[in-house]
Amino acid sequence: MSVEERYGATLLQAWNKALDFSQLLSYVAELEAQSLWPLSAVLYQTWLKHNESPYLHAGYFNLGIALSNAGDLDGAEGAYRQAIALAPAFVHPRLNLANLYERRGQVDQALTEWRWVDENVNATIPGNAPLLIMALNSLGRVLETQKQYDQASVYLTKSLALDPSQRQVLHHWVYLREKQCLWPVYVPLPGVDPALMRDSTSALAMLSLSDDPAAQLEAARRYVEKNIDMNLVPLASGKGYGHKKIRIGYLSSDFSLHPVSMLTVQMFELHDRECFEVHGYCWSPEDGSAMRQRVIAAMDHFVRIHQMSDEQAARKIREDEIDVLVDLQGQTAGARPNILANRPAPIQITYLGLPATTGLPCVDYVIADRFLIPETLACHYSEKPLYMPDVYQVSDRKRTVGQPPTRAECGLPESGFVFSSFNNNYKYTPEMFSVWMNILKRVPNSVFWLLADNRWAQENLRQAAAVQGVDPTRLIFAGRVAPENYLARYLNADLFLDSFPFNAGTTANDALWMSLPVLTLSGRAFASRMAGALLTAAGLPELIVYDTRAYEEKAVALALNPDECRRLKETLRAVHENGVLFDTPLFVKNLETRLKDLVAAL
Repeated sequence: MSVEERYGATLLQAWNKALDFSQLLSYVAELEAQSLWPLSAVLYQTWLKHNESPYLHAGYFNLGIALSNAGDLDGAEGAYRQAIALAPAFVHPRLNLANLYERRGQVDQALTEWRWVDENVNATIPGNAPLLIMALNSLGRVLETQKQYDQASVYLTKSLALDPSQRQVLHHWVYLREKQCLWPVYVPLPGVDPALMRDSTSALAMLSLSDDPAAQLEAARRYVEKNIDMNLVPLASGKGYGHKKIRIGYLSSDFSLHPVSMLTVQMFELHDRECFEVHGYCWSPEDGSAMRQRVIAAMDHFVRIHQMSDEQAARKIREDEIDVLVDLQGQTAGARPNILANRPAPIQITYLGLPATTGLPCVDYVIADRFLIPETLACHYSEKPLYMPDVYQVSDRKRTVGQPPTRAECGLPESGFVFSSFNNNYKYTPEMFSVWMNILKRVPNSVFWLLADNRWAQENLRQAAAVQGVDPTRLIFAGRVAPENYLARYLNADLFLDSFPFNAGTTANDALWMSLPVLTLSGRAFASRMAGALLTAAGLPELIVYDTRAYEEKAVALALNPDECRRLKETLRAVHENGVLFDTPLFVKNLETRLKDLVAAL
């Protein structure tokens, strides 16, 4: 009997009520093994219409899966709803329905389904705990993306109570505490091994917790070991292609209104088209921003890979014969490191996205300078430093500045010294916050101007200030605004107080561009040396210190010496116009020289 004849016979059996549920499942499994989802759907529909069975609810659930895989999401939604109507306590269709809603961008509806599971499923009944964990983890994941950090933490805590060994959940749980400035970040959880909690901390979350580059390399390698297939056959041979122009590809999910694009966009524009052909590989959101349009316009070829699998994206890069692939992502949100693991280009470089080692053996180089990664510390990086002569960080000289606001419009007092730190709140630590409060206590009438990242962080920071004897009203929070208005704010600040061990990166660049002095504490790791690298290029090493005592003394001395602050601002204005820190054409030329050398050596 041919395949067509067998399918027709089975369909006729379903029509004639001669196919029991177990036979239906057995045959459908054969169809689905060949991804023949439309045929499965038709068979289920026929069986459901013509049969009475105690398994109708399961039949509708399976029909939903078949329709979803066939691309009929509306039909799948109806099938899942029918399964729930027949068996209201049936959990599986609710989970699938939630995933379907999320896939369609109907996040509120997805949250409703997951919350139903949380509120109605008894985890003590055998088989229920994994389903409840799935719903709780989905709630935590989505609410984190919506910046509902407190709710996300609650759901992940409930999930860990059911299974304390979940590394991925612990990773997010730790990072959520950092984002809310819930100190200490590491606190006991029932059943959770403290060592496992620390070992589960992501490479990104580790940047705010440790200045030890060896510990950061270990965290990166743990991530690689558990998440990356390093046994893939390389797509690129390791030999050059001999193109007339070097083909350079940039890989990112941040080709949007994002700090990475804000720094790199002019670099894309300035590449020498006589020698280079520039490709962008993008899975960024379509945010409609002018920055995204500028990035797209700066590329010779812009390829959206958001609907491709990692392997498909890697094969596309290989087909384009990219000589040098620059990953702007690292192990940050939205990362797709398995594209790199497929080795689609003979030379693979990491840049800017993750201010640490990636731990990826398939990444050959990290763009750096000799302050950022001293040669004595390069052993703690899985990549080889590709040293730039002046500074590792590129800048955009075309960024615009909005109308300067008044101090009153910023919520600042009309007089008094203004310390600022517009870093993301997850970079703050209790140790540095204590130093900042000491500084405020020693500088009368001063205030501390911070980013209003989320309300839980604000509340916790104000409480921490009160505990240390500082009036919480001296902490002034600024909400997020358009980039040009954000830059204009810096004109009302007197000194930028950098965070440690996770320094300012783009934020320090912005402050210095606006001629605002940045005081930084430099350590041993990449993230703790970023601002120091910028200040070194600016010729202002006096703003780099190496311990908290010196940091506090320097901040107080500057606040009490207006002439010195004015001198520093004048120096930065000269750097703005003529220094190497913001000389983007020079940076691009230096980078291209290094890339040419790498390609020539293939």
